[in-house]
Amino acid sequence: MTIQQVVYILITGALFMGLVAYVSYRMTKGKVESADDYFLAGRGLTGLFIAGSLLLTNLSAEQLIGLNGQSFAGNMSAMAWEVTAGIAAIIMALFLLPRFLGIGISTIPEFLSQRYDEDVRRLTVLLFLFGYMCVTIPSMLYSGGLAVLQLFDVPTLLGISFEQSLWIVIWFIGIIGAIYAIFGGLRAVAVSDTLNGIGLIIIGFLVPTLGFIALGDGNLVEGMKTIATENPEKLNAIGSSNDSVPFLSIFTGMIFANLFYWALNQYVIQRALGAKNLAEGQKGVLFTGYLKLLVPIFMLLPGIIAFHLYGTNVDKADLAYPSLIADLLPMWLMGFFLAVLLGAVFSSFNSLLNSIATLFVLDIYKPKFKPDASDKDLIRVSKWFGTFVALVSFFVAPNLMYAPDGLWDLIRRFTGFFNIPILVIVLIGMLVKRVPPIAAKLVIGFHVVTYYFLVWGTEQWFGFDLGINFIHIYGILFVLETAIMLVFAKVRPMQHINPIRIDLGRVKPWRHAISTSIILIASMVFVYFVFSPIGLAYANGIVSSWFWPATLLLVVATSGLVWTSYRYWLPRYESYLNNLDTTDTEREEAMGE
Repeated sequence: MTIQQVVYILITGALFMGLVAYVSYRMTKGKVESADDYFLAGRGLTGLFIAGSLLLTNLSAEQLIGLNGQSFAGNMSAMAWEVTAGIAAIIMALFLLPRFLGIGISTIPEFLSQRYDEDVRRLTVLLFLFGYMCVTIPSMLYSGGLAVLQLFDVPTLLGISFEQSLWIVIWFIGIIGAIYAIFGGLRAVAVSDTLNGIGLIIIGFLVPTLGFIALGDGNLVEGMKTIATENPEKLNAIGSSNDSVPFLSIFTGMIFANLFYWALNQYVIQRALGAKNLAEGQKGVLFTGYLKLLVPIFMLLPGIIAFHLYGTNVDKADLAYPSLIADLLPMWLMGFFLAVLLGAVFSSFNSLLNSIATLFVLDIYKPKFKPDASDKDLIRVSKWFGTFVALVSFFVAPNLMYAPDGLWDLIRRFTGFFNIPILVIVLIGMLVKRVPPIAAKLVIGFHVVTYYFLVWGTEQWFGFDLGINFIHIYGILFVLETAIMLVFAKVRPMQHINPIRIDLGRVKPWRHAISTSIILIASMVFVYFVFSPIGLAYANGIVSSWFWPATLLLVVATSGLVWTSYRYWLPRYESYLNNLDTTDTEREEAMGE
């Protein structure tokens, strides 16, 4: 790549990023005056901005690089992380979001403080801070840096080593992203995310399209036939025990991992907590579930295409997608791709910095050190803390190049340190009112130690591998830790229940929430039909003879359930929400007798 081409890409990329920044500035100018404005966008986000921001917060360079690397090296089984997220989105929209908005919390640890005590709150914040600062933020910077490195061939361009180039690119990306996050607040992040999300979807569909054309020697349809008929097993999403995501793990640990991510992970749900009302929050969360169904097209199919184009000529699986971009995308679109890629990196990076600052300021700084802090003080401290976290992540990120099993696998394994215990103590805390704070503290400590030994410790300390996929370990520990909480509720129950009141004025549901959820589940099933041995992974043709009858049966069943939802389930759901506060109060009083 010549200097002139690099300059062209940088200029066109900067123009698009400048346009996004200008629109975001105009739409948020003068609207960041209080802590609520800075951390939760004044609790005024609509469904469109929630969905756009949720999507781009979730879909970052780590997935563009990591998921395509997984499909390049294996098959489509890794799509389970994305497609099945709709189940968690439904649980969040219908059952958890009404409670969170009704209570009026700003963070998940704030709820835990009301339900348990301040010690549980701080332990949870420490788990979040550890996970975000040491794994999640660095992984996003690393994946974005890797893509930019490959796009511009920075080592050759600057005449330095790969390692040196990666450090420079990561720091460059990180500094720009940190400035935007620290000074913009959540509203600016949400607006820019929505605009960048549009660009991401355009690029997402364009890359596989160009890949099919290249694979078919200029013919799009021939390229599509090639991946459907040559090595069709690559299109199989029904993972075996030897694949990165065994199919059965969807029903053991993955459902809990996704539920944590979409319902309790602070940097994701902060958008939903900033919703104007429940109806807008439900629209945003559920629409995100539909957008996630598109992920296999632009975050796994390019990896399959790269496999057919390059075979084993790519040194690392994580380089498959960047190689595809460098070879296929026309020069006049490179700047737009750079802007979209950096927009995706900035989105997740910004969201994490904003959320980690929110957690520190609202759950540690204010309650522990300065209860009477003004909004101005809170925003100032959050900016300083965000700067500190950013600097730490800049040093950690480049070292991820030494991950032995690829970026995606590394992230999912380390997330296991904090996702399951937080999920357990929140869900059980909501459903079982007599669980004491000591149970939550014990579960957190038990999980961190036990998870380490089950995933790494037995091999490192005793020289043998348990042979259990880490996703199954999620499910095993969820069951064990739930049992611990229930035992404490029985043998050492809380004597005085902490009252949690719900503002029913904020929990008026969206009329189409249930029917939309039913169609979302059916859509998830259909995507699995497509990428299965009865669909595109069929060995003796494009699809098997079972594909269309199965699809017709799915449509008929879904239509019947949608009709039933309006006729019977919607009135009952509205009644349930209208009595939410009364039901909880009566349950507390009954258990206290």
